[in-house]
Amino acid sequence: IMADKPMLQTIGYLMVQVSRAHRNQAGAVLAELGLHIGQEILLMYLWENDGLIQSELTELMQVEAPTLTKMLNRMEKAGLLERRRDAVDARVCRVYLTQMGRELQAPVTDAWNVLEQRILNDLTRSEQLLFRRLLLQVRSNLTPPSPSRNKFLGS
Repeated sequence: IMADKPMLQTIGYLMVQVSRAHRNQAGAVLAELGLHIGQEILLMYLWENDGLIQSELTELMQVEAPTLTKMLNRMEKAGLLERRRDAVDARVCRVYLTQMGRELQAPVTDAWNVLEQRILNDLTRSEQLLFRRLLLQVRSNLTPPSPSRNKFLGS
């Protein structure tokens, strides 16, 4: 923190405020669909690649195994997904969407599009592109490299 800049004006503080505001907005939109924050991200990974194993989801979502297990339990109870033993290796548990989980793809996508429009409101197209590029760079700056994570993200 620079001595001439009060804490409340730092980029870090602004990022916290923006993250909190985004989380609150997303939480309200997701609650209307019966989802909790984070569950939509898990669904997104399964919409892209149904049948991921729990350890892959843990790494993709950057959460601890017990956190993922609690989320999976809640979502399984809600009828959004199911866990099945792998056909080849019975020690491995794969996570699959149910029909109800698949049916949330369009409403969640619509909700995220509405939220994105709210985020980008009053930004020109070039500002939007610059903002995206800057966010990608900041994420890269804050994310330690992980070879196994890259294989899931297609990087």
